[in-house]
Amino acid sequence: MTTEILLAGFGGQGVLFAGKVLAYCGLMDSKKLSWLPSYGPEMRGGTANCSVCISDEPIGSPLVLTPDILIAMNGPSYDKFINSVKSGGKAFIDSTLVDAKSDRTDIDCFYIPSTEIADGNDLKGGSNMVLLGKLIKETGIFNYDTIQKAIEKVVPASKMHLIENNLKAIKLGMNY
Repeated sequence: MTTEILLAGFGGQGVLFAGKVLAYCGLMDSKKLSWLPSYGPEMRGGTANCSVCISDEPIGSPLVLTPDILIAMNGPSYDKFINSVKSGGKAFIDSTLVDAKSDRTDIDCFYIPSTEIADGNDLKGGSNMVLLGKLIKETGIFNYDTIQKAIEKVVPASKMHLIENNLKAIKLGMNY
């Protein structure tokens, strides 16, 4: 089985980092995977998205055009990608920054005020991890131990002090 995930938002929201965490979760669970970042030339503040494929079989293409799972961290990303989610798929939307609601009845949409949750818990910049926590809870794609190991691998040595905050944000999302 292959799960195709698309994460999208502005540069600086941690879209690529969240995608890398998902990719490392796949590594920890001995899956085949691809991680394909994409961002505009202006980087921080510009567009950023990340395609992640996790599979039991070899992956033919790293490009995700019709995701099983979407994380939309801002309005433009929501507008651009919500209609590309496969029927039966799931969308995780930061409702702090996205006012729109999908009228699609063939997908499950989860509206999480992730920026508000992160900021309210002194986790500025942790919205991406709150959404990732909710994704993991609702999909069961990985367990908490796997994501903890992945975060410990992905966070660079110079930022090890942020592991605890990332795990706290994951738990907040899982419990939302």
